[in-house]
Amino acid sequence: VQLQASGGGLVQAGGSLRLSCAASGLTSSLYTMAWFRQAPGKEREFVTAVSWRDHTTYYADSVKDRFTISRDNAKNTVYLQMDSLGPDDTAVYYCAAGRVATAQAMPSIAPQRGIWGQGTQVTVSS
Repeated sequence: VQLQASGGGLVQAGGSLRLSCAASGLTSSLYTMAWFRQAPGKEREFVTAVSWRDHTTYYADSVKDRFTISRDNAKNTVYLQMDSLGPDDTAVYYCAAGRVATAQAMPSIAPQRGIWGQGTQVTVSS
């Protein structure tokens, strides 16, 4: 089982990036998928999640209206479109998969019971 995150990079404040997370070894359509991030010197925090059942989404307040999560089950891939980026968005971004019914459950369930991929670095310059 592997989750491969990609798409990170360096972008100026106000810019956009699109992250991808490709799943292999599991049927991602049966998993709620999420993105977390960890900034230097800070704890990992939840960003957003999309449920497997009805594709309901859930966002952290800090990214609401700027970030959009989506999934393509045919490609076993989940995406994170990030717009209006600011320096506070600088972090390593991780994707995670969880066998939970709702997106809202991922912040509490994923850290202990989720499947995690390696991170991709996002750096936003001011």
